[in-house]
Amino acid sequence: MSAPPQAPGAEPAMSAATSRLPWRERWQRWRDTLLANPRFRHWAAGFALTRPVARRRAAALFDLVAGFVYSQVLLACVRLRLFDLLADGPLPLSELARRTQLSDEACLRLLVAAQSLQLLQPRGGDRWGLGPLGATLVGDQAITAMVEHHAALYADLADPVALLRGEHGRTRLGELWAYAADEQPDQLARERVAAYSALMSASQPLVSEQVLDAVSLQGHRCLMDVGGGEGTFLRAVAARAPHLKLMLFDLPAVAGRARERLVAAGLAARAEVHGGDFHRQPLPRGADVITLVRVVHDHDQGAALRILAAVRAALPPGGRVLLAEPLADTPGAAAMGNAYFGFYLLAMGSGRARSAAELGDMLRASGFERVQSLPTRQPLQTALLSAWVSG
Repeated sequence: MSAPPQAPGAEPAMSAATSRLPWRERWQRWRDTLLANPRFRHWAAGFALTRPVARRRAAALFDLVAGFVYSQVLLACVRLRLFDLLADGPLPLSELARRTQLSDEACLRLLVAAQSLQLLQPRGGDRWGLGPLGATLVGDQAITAMVEHHAALYADLADPVALLRGEHGRTRLGELWAYAADEQPDQLARERVAAYSALMSASQPLVSEQVLDAVSLQGHRCLMDVGGGEGTFLRAVAARAPHLKLMLFDLPAVAGRARERLVAAGLAARAEVHGGDFHRQPLPRGADVITLVRVVHDHDQGAALRILAAVRAALPPGGRVLLAEPLADTPGAAAMGNAYFGFYLLAMGSGRARSAAELGDMLRASGFERVQSLPTRQPLQTALLSAWVSG
C-alpha cells in the first residue's frame, strides 16, 4: 500500500505565520487540507486502518443530507398511527396496508424505510412489528405532538438562508408562538394561545419527570411556576410534593386555560392562578421557590435578564429559583442545543439556547447566589440549574 498522497498546495515546511499559531489550530489546518484532498479521501477509503473511519464519516455526512427525509418517514408513521397499530403485536403487510389506507407497495416502502431507522422490524413471513425506537413511541403523546408540530418548522426552514437574513416576514412558528412577537401579549385572546398552550402541555411530561427526579422540594412551602402554561408541570409537582402550596403565572388567556385544568384536577383549593405579563408588571409574591421551565431560552438576552430580575424581586430571602431548559454545548447533545434549538428559536422569532455557564452568569448578574447545575437523567431533553437568594 502506497503512502497517503500529499494534499494539493501543502508544503513540507510550515510558513512562518502558520508556525506561530497555537498547536491545535496548526493541526486543524493540516487536517482540513488533508480531508479536502480527493486523492487522500480515495486512499483512506481503501486503506484497511483508515477505511472504518472513512466510512463512518461518509455515513454521517449522508445522514446530514438525508435527515429531512428521515424525519418525514417518522411523520408518516405518526400520522398513520403505525406505532399504536402494532402496540399489541405484529401484523401482516396486507392488514397494515388496509388499516393505513395505502397500497401494499406504498405500505411496504414505508415499512422498509422505518426499519432502516429502527422504528419497525420484520417479524417473519410478511408480518411487521415495532423496532426499538418505535416501541418507545407507543402512546407517547408528547413526542407525537412534537413530530406533528414540526411541519410548521420545516416550512420555515424551506429556505434557511432567507430565514437567517430575516426575509421571511412572519413565520409559521411565529404565528403559532403568538406571544414571541406580539407587542401586547397580555391582550391575546384565548383562541390565539390555544395551539401553543396545547403543544406545551402535551410535551411537558418529557420535562417534568426529569426536573422532579433531580431536585428535592422538601423544605419549601410554596412553589410558583412562571410561564406555567396549562399547569401540566404544576400538576406533576402537586403529585410529588403534597405539602406544597402552588401558584402559576402566565399570560391572562393562558392562565384561564390553566385554571380550568387545575380545577378539573381537584387542585382549586391548593393552587392560585395569576394572569399577567412578566415583561410589564411585577410577579406576585408568596412563593419561596419559583420554577422557569423552558421559559428563558424563548427570550432574547435583555428580556431574559428582565425575567430573572422579576423572579429575584418576587422571592424572599432564602428563596430559590429552578431553571430548566435544553442547553447549548451539552456534552453528547450539542446538536440539539446549538443546531435544533438555534434554528427553532430563530424561526419562532425570539430567544436562543444558552450554555450552563452563560445561564449561571445571568443568574448571578440578577442577584442570585449558590448557582448549581443539578444532573438530570436525560440532559438531551432538559438541564436544571438551581440558585438562591441570600438570606
